[in-house]
Amino acid sequence: IASDGHAFAKFGRVIATHCLDERCSTELLSAVEQTHTISSQLGIVARVKAVTAESKSSSELLVRNAQNLTQAVSRVLAAAEAACVKGLRQPPPDSEEAEVAAFCIEWRKKLSWHRARESLNSDRDELGLRKTRARPEPTLRAMVQERSPHNKNIARHP
Repeated sequence: IASDGHAFAKFGRVIATHCLDERCSTELLSAVEQTHTISSQLGIVARVKAVTAESKSSSELLVRNAQNLTQAVSRVLAAAEAACVKGLRQPPPDSEEAEVAAFCIEWRKKLSWHRARESLNSDRDELGLRKTRARPEPTLRAMVQERSPHNKNIARHP
């Protein structure tokens, strides 16, 4: 889990480096640093727990750190979505950064397609406002989860 956190931090760092909006880049880098720190802490706690006797407090600490890492990764993905919507610089072709950019571009296309489809929805409520369907917008988190069974971790390849 800790190494996956480091992989998401690397993923976020690539997006932040290529982000066109400086504020989004700064927010993403902050989330990346937090994720990296929590991943390192989790790795240390896991190694200590592996060599020490079983204790309830060490197990609780391990679980708490894993939960914190999950929240930090969610923050990275949310900040990465904002950065992708603002736009990314084109990375060098045939690089790891290009693979990350292609993944983000695929997500952004899905998001645009979803929004276009929703805007064409002619269902109106009693006030004349367009009703939205119950389908949520596509997220980077959902795309990562979709790819998980096929590709253990998309973030390992940035």
